Amino acid sequence: MPDEMALLVADVFEAAGLLRRSGEAIAATEGQTQARWQLLSVVSEEPLTVAQAARRLGIARQGVQRVANDLVREDLAAFRSNPDHRGSPLLTLTPHGHHVLERITVRAAAAHRVLTADIPGEEIARARALLHRVIEQVHRHEADGRTPPG
Repeated sequence: MPDEMALLVADVFEAAGLLRRSGEAIAATEGQTQARWQLLSVVSEEPLTVAQAARRLGIARQGVQRVANDLVREDLAAFRSNPDHRGSPLLTLTPHGHHVLERITVRAAAAHRVLTADIPGEEIARARALLHRVIEQVHRHEADGRTPPG
């Protein structure tokens, strides 16, 4: 009998790769990259430090710092003072950054509608619910300080 969890993990990685390529193509229509789009998106709701944004994205702070600097140079984002920590400024979107993010988001929504045209919304909701359960289990396992058996 196949290890269903191993197969699910492989499928998730395959889907992530395909969706990342699709995202790169969508972001490129606005002269951006997937990494820039992700950072624009994560700081669009509230200004964050680079370290906070990196944690939310699950990637290294150094990589986020490079992308943040690029966004600032292109006037898509700006650093502003952080009242809670003078050494860690907050990254926030500029009006131009909000505009670019909105254009990318509209393109992505159209692509998502095409990709899911033949998939009922209930199936997508069930898949998301399962992924959330797996994510919660992994977080719980990590919080307990356990290493995976094996």
